[in-house]
Formats: sequence, structure tokens, C-alpha cells
Amino acid sequence: MFWAAVAVIGGIALAVLSADKFVEGAASLASRIGMSNLLIGLTIISIGTSAPELLVSAIAALNGSPSLALGNALGSNITNIALVLGATACILPLIVPRQLVKRELPLLLLISLVIFVLAYRGIFDRLSGSLLLAALPAVLYNLSKDEPASEGNVEIHSLSLGFSIVLTLAGLTVLLGSSEVLVWGAVEIARFFGVSELVIGLTIVAIGTSLPELAASVAAALKNRTDMAFGTVIGSNIFNSLGVIGIASIISPFAIEPEVLQRDLPWALGLTLLFYLLARFSARGIFTRSHGILLLLLYVSYLWHISATTMPNQ
Repeated sequence: MFWAAVAVIGGIALAVLSADKFVEGAASLASRIGMSNLLIGLTIISIGTSAPELLVSAIAALNGSPSLALGNALGSNITNIALVLGATACILPLIVPRQLVKRELPLLLLISLVIFVLAYRGIFDRLSGSLLLAALPAVLYNLSKDEPASEGNVEIHSLSLGFSIVLTLAGLTVLLGSSEVLVWGAVEIARFFGVSELVIGLTIVAIGTSLPELAASVAAALKNRTDMAFGTVIGSNIFNSLGVIGIASIISPFAIEPEVLQRDLPWALGLTLLFYLLARFSARGIFTRSHGILLLLLYVSYLWHISATTMPNQ
């Protein structure tokens, strides 16, 4: 128990410290190869920071714990919108990129709806997983094909190409490593208190594996790269929905538990819809602190909902 607590605290500290360097390197690299901040957030950063979800879910599926895998993916999507985006907006109001409302958010909403419909079949089988995984490269290509070059980006510190690559990879490596340490500690603590694998995935593991997104989004916002912060959240949720659930389904097909259909999927879809509506109708195109507070309150409500629906069964 002691070492688990140390792992949680140490994992958080390392993730936060490494995120700043990761964003700095990624932003410099993006500028040098002609990518916009939004696109680098949607692709390199979002996929990189979603690696913990992918690794944890794949291992869980291989070990015969599909509930943990699905809970991790859905819980991370909920956490990314309600906690990550909410906390980032509370720290610094975010300017909403115009194309975010026109393309990226509608696409994320569509993908979330597809996951919702597939889940109501009662099972994620290898066919479902293959379809989701096959859609991932097509979606990423669609996001990048019409993306303008880096014209109009925030000015980025001049770093050599080699140093930018090293900084990005080093930051990402520490992010992934610290997330694994954090997840191990969190899972040990949760199991100590006798929490189910689904709840572990939806809460402790989801928060732990979403920590890179939180740290990267906050660091991007503090560097005045709010488009990268949005891109990180949206890209990560797309990758979780298509890549993480897809791979877990292929490795080990699994039935959908009733509480997922009745509680977690509606929350995930509802928060995605709210994200779109807040961005679409925000005054002066700004995602305000009030929006952030609303999302954080909803996240607390979701955790309460989990507690209220699982405590009687413990």
C-alpha cells in the first residue's frame, strides 16, 4: 500500500514535469515540418499521449480482463472532456478554432455515436474491432489532408530539428513511463479496497492514463497554444474510440456489461455532445472558465453516479 501511494505521487510529478518539454519539442517539430498546432495536437501528441490507454487495454485484454480495457477507453474519453478540458479551461480560457466546430468535433461526435450503436449489439467482437481499427488511418488522413501549413501559428522557439525530435521523444518516454507507474499504484490501491475491474478502468486507470493529456493540454494552453490543447483532447478521444477499443476487441472479444449501456456510454456520448454545443455556441469563440467549471462539476457528478450505482453491489 505504501509503495502504491508513492507510485501515484511520483507518477503525477514526473508526468507534469515531462509534459512541458514534450509540448515544446512537438510544437517546434510541427512548425519545422509545416504542420499547424491543431494538427500536431490531433495526431502526434494525441496518439502519443494515448499510448498508455492502448498499452493498458491491450494487456488487460490479453490477461482476460476485458472490462478493465473497455472501462479504460470509455473512462478516458469521459475524463479527457470533463476533467482535462475542464481543468485546462479553468486555468486559461481557450480560443475555439473555427475548423474545430466545422470538422473535428462533428467527426468525434459521429465516432462516439458509432461506438454507442455498436455497443448496443451487446458485444464488441473481432468484426467490430477490425472495423474500428480500419477506420483510424482513414480518419487521421481526413483530418490532415486539408490542414493548412503552419501559417498563422504561434511563434515557436527556434530549436534544431535534431533537438526537437530528442525533446519530443524524451518527453513522451517519461510521460508513458510515469503513467505506467501511476496506473500500477492506483490499481493496487483500488484492489486493496475491493473495487471491481470495470470501476477501476473507469476511474483510477482512466484518470491515470489521461494524465499525459491533462499535463500536455495545460502546458499547451500556458504556452498560448490553445488549438493544440483542443487537438490533444479530440485526437486522444478519437484514438481511444477507434484504436484502443478496436485492438482490445480483436485481442479478446467481450460482452458489454449492463451498467456500461445504462450509465457509461450515455455519459460519454452526452459529454461529447455538450463539448460540441459549448464550442459551437460559445460567445466570441472563447471556451471560458465557466465552461470549465461546468465540465468539472459534471465529472464530479459522474464519479458520484459510479459510486451510487456500484456501492450496493460491493
